Amino acid sequence: MHDAHTEPPVVLDRREGPYGEVVLRRHGDLLQIIANGTFLMDTSDGRSERLLIDAARDALDDGQEPSVLIGGLGVGFSLAHAAADPRWAAITVIEREEAIIGWHRGGPLKEISGPALDDPRTEIVRADLVTYVQQSPVTYDALCLDIDNGPDWTVTEDNDSLYSPSGLAACKARLNTGGVLAVWSAQPSGDFEESLRNAGFRNVRTEEIPVARGVPDVVHLAVRGT
Repeated sequence: MHDAHTEPPVVLDRREGPYGEVVLRRHGDLLQIIANGTFLMDTSDGRSERLLIDAARDALDDGQEPSVLIGGLGVGFSLAHAAADPRWAAITVIEREEAIIGWHRGGPLKEISGPALDDPRTEIVRADLVTYVQQSPVTYDALCLDIDNGPDWTVTEDNDSLYSPSGLAACKARLNTGGVLAVWSAQPSGDFEESLRNAGFRNVRTEEIPVARGVPDVVHLAVRGT
């Protein structure tokens, strides 16, 4: 058996798109997504992606049949976990990279997301999330966003606007009253919590996801009031 830590990663696919280079690699038993040279995520765990979905659902009323927008398909953990929960009435995933969608529909990542993609509640929309939240007329009960390494560490400069006052106002406009915004981050951000409060969100809080070493991953949570 080869040690994944000593064997070099193998590039399975490399694409140039409108937002730069995106790469799918295999490193031992893991699949990894790299965007413009920045490691985004891999298939090693999925706890933080599951918490992203569960924390949003738990903040909603049990009597609801809620809709969720997932920002970023990634390796598919968030989508698969949402589809495994019958309480979600509708699941929309926004993904801007055609390559990532293809890796799920007919590539190596299908083993994670295949059943969820076939779920009639699931809709995959190829779009830039920042543009979508600014322009779409559709509203949701939860927005679960995981397109960067966090508000302070974006994959592309254009994503900065999502965490700005105008971006958070757009997120708020995409939420129904009482809806939940959940944002994954590789590290806590007190500044982002303050930005959420300044944008008019209430019940702002941060949940930590324990990691083996280093700073814990977190999910920032906030609720749209009336």
